[in-house]
Amino acid sequence: MDAFNYKNGELYCEDVAITEIAEKFGTAAYVYSKATFLDHLDKIQKAYADIETVVCYSIKACSNINILKFLAQAGSGFDIVSGGELFRAKQAGADMSKIVYAGVGKTDKELSEAIEAGIGYFNIESEAELENLVKLAKSKNAQVKAALRVNPDVDPKTHTYITTGKKESKFGVDIERAQRVFSQYGDNGSVSLCAIHIHLGSGGNTIDPYVEAIEKILPLIDALREQGHSIEALDIGGGYGADYVTGYGPSAADYAAGIVPLLKDKGLKLILEPGKSIAANAGILLTEVQYIKQGGNKKFAIVDAGMNDLIRPPLYGAFHFIWPVKVDDRFVPTAKKEDLEIDGCETIDVVGPICEGSDFFAQNRDLPPVKRKDLLSIFTAGAYGYTMSSNYNSRPMLPEILVDGDKAEVIRKRQSYENLIELER
Repeated sequence: MDAFNYKNGELYCEDVAITEIAEKFGTAAYVYSKATFLDHLDKIQKAYADIETVVCYSIKACSNINILKFLAQAGSGFDIVSGGELFRAKQAGADMSKIVYAGVGKTDKELSEAIEAGIGYFNIESEAELENLVKLAKSKNAQVKAALRVNPDVDPKTHTYITTGKKESKFGVDIERAQRVFSQYGDNGSVSLCAIHIHLGSGGNTIDPYVEAIEKILPLIDALREQGHSIEALDIGGGYGADYVTGYGPSAADYAAGIVPLLKDKGLKLILEPGKSIAANAGILLTEVQYIKQGGNKKFAIVDAGMNDLIRPPLYGAFHFIWPVKVDDRFVPTAKKEDLEIDGCETIDVVGPICEGSDFFAQNRDLPPVKRKDLLSIFTAGAYGYTMSSNYNSRPMLPEILVDGDKAEVIRKRQSYENLIELER
């Protein structure tokens, strides 16, 4: 469970008791471990050390600038998908040459800002976008680099909403079209089309699709080089699995063991875009039970966090391990897995207060008995938790708390009711 561990039946983040965080900052709240972020980044950097590699953390996973700052200081580049994320990267002191910019609908304003910032690579999603980037670069007398996003038509066997590498996807172009794009635009004078980008989607739990995709793309790169195109980098995107359930996602070393041998003698810089594999297990959503309710044969724990705070379970059917912050010795978990098989647990739904039947975090889940005012930890919430949250039902956004050793500090304040309407006045 990385830096979230039970000591004498009580959950700690690094050296800070979660109960102390609840008392000081209130609930619900996001709680992050700095050590876990840095440990996951370090493992990726070391796993690919045998080849030239740029790790570009995906800002959309968890975008607080205080987190981006210490990741940048640790050598991370960044994967961005909007002008707002470019702004965050600048504010965090990022090295602009280690920025890659993806997204199918970049506006003229966003492209112009990124050109002026001097980012590393634009990940091009279509011929129309490339034509526009060429026009804008020429208007600014700028020289920029770009990677063509190519769909290898590989299915990572994950949720349909987060699968992006198939031929029918709105993202990128298929392999057959890629050579035509290079032939038509490879010598435009302003945009150096010098890299290939692939991204299979999110949620992968095996290295096999990545190996298959690279094996499909390498012949394309060879063919493009034979035609005179200079291909210097391969960006294999992100989506690497995280341990929502113990052993679900391969380790960074496992991925590298399958990927590095394929690229070691290819003369290619490797670009990675990890997001949840760095952030997911670095954060929890801390919430308090408000009521216990019996409805027919079902029992509910109604908590003060809602689907507006963490939408992954209703949106993707995503599993998050949930456990009380304080438990008797017999209920101390030894691993995060779906069924701990501990005698004395009861089957319960953990739900929020939102006026939607889809507002749940767990259904028919076995948990130790809980009561009103008990604290629950929703684990593996560091990625796509806060960044996908909203003000639905006019609920203020939660605070973000960063723990560093024995210190906990607010890195984003809890919204007030006044904050909800200040832009409407």
